[in-house]
Amino acid sequence: MKLTGNTILITGGTSGIGKGFAQHFLGLGNTVIICGRRKDRLEQLKARNPGLATFQCDLTDAASRENLVRHVIQECPDLNILINNAGIQLTADLAKPVDLAAVEQEIATNLIAPLHLSSLLVEQLRARPEPCIVNISSGLAYTPLAFMPVYCATKAAVHSWSLSLRKQLEKTGIAVYEIAPPSVDTELGHERREDKSQTHGGMPVNEFISEALKALENNVLQAAIGPAASMMDQRDALFERLNSHL
Repeated sequence: MKLTGNTILITGGTSGIGKGFAQHFLGLGNTVIICGRRKDRLEQLKARNPGLATFQCDLTDAASRENLVRHVIQECPDLNILINNAGIQLTADLAKPVDLAAVEQEIATNLIAPLHLSSLLVEQLRARPEPCIVNISSGLAYTPLAFMPVYCATKAAVHSWSLSLRKQLEKTGIAVYEIAPPSVDTELGHERREDKSQTHGGMPVNEFISEALKALENNVLQAAIGPAASMMDQRDALFERLNSHL
């Protein structure tokens, strides 16, 4: 994947990994569009990053996703890269009735939204030079943490869907990448924390972005970054270790 001269749509671009990708790609001379739910954050990022395009969107809503695609194609007809980054991370106690609304929100954000967006943009991407779709999964796709079962299951589904998407699109010229982060120091999961300002802990965002960009530039179609590599390679043993306290 070339890292310059692209027009890139990044979902969940107002914080964490999405924000990191946006800023790095802007610095490399790309046109970058981010979408997110929070208007205030979008406005702040646009003010601080000249050239950044923003669009408010609720990715859990199909009509909002369709509106996003119409807007981006109209305003940025050179779009050739989609980065499916947006995600939420909640806990669930499977020993009692689950909060169905929370489960549906997590599945819609983490799986349905990227699947739907990608399908809506295939025709746009295949008409552009060097098109690609980048799906952000997780090391937890391979070695789940049992107290956040829906998140881990959606990321496992993103991995499986990425394999199928890559196979189905191989004759279109659209490359499909999967980047699996380890724990990265973002606010992912803040919805389930009492202190909403507390970060996730783990690899610094800039370090993760640097490693992810190296993988993309070297055309590594499935890249597990940092500790996520062992989570993929040693999944069974690590599952027992990570969940021994349950």
